[in-house]
Amino acid sequence: MGYVLLAGAIAAEVGATTAMKYSEGFSRLWPSLITVAGYVIAFALLAQTLKTVQVGTAYAIWAGAGTAVIAAIGMIFLGEGLNLAKIAGIVLVIGGVVLLNVGGAH
Repeated sequence: MGYVLLAGAIAAEVGATTAMKYSEGFSRLWPSLITVAGYVIAFALLAQTLKTVQVGTAYAIWAGAGTAVIAAIGMIFLGEGLNLAKIAGIVLVIGGVVLLNVGGAH
């Protein structure tokens, strides 16, 4: 169940971060409210996750997945460029999460 909650936390964080882009520096009401609500939900779900999943594992997955998904959203939907450096960065982030999980975060 912990990993299901973690997936929800990641989804809420990704939604909040995406909404933040549209909030224009918190000057637009609805995207700003979605941002705040998304982060509240994300942290509440992450807190519940930590009841059953080790903090190192949960945070590594949270940070890695969130970073990779936000980078992909930026490239696919927000017109951000795709280059070798970005691809390498995403691969390294995902690789770091895998190494943390394989190498003893459990």
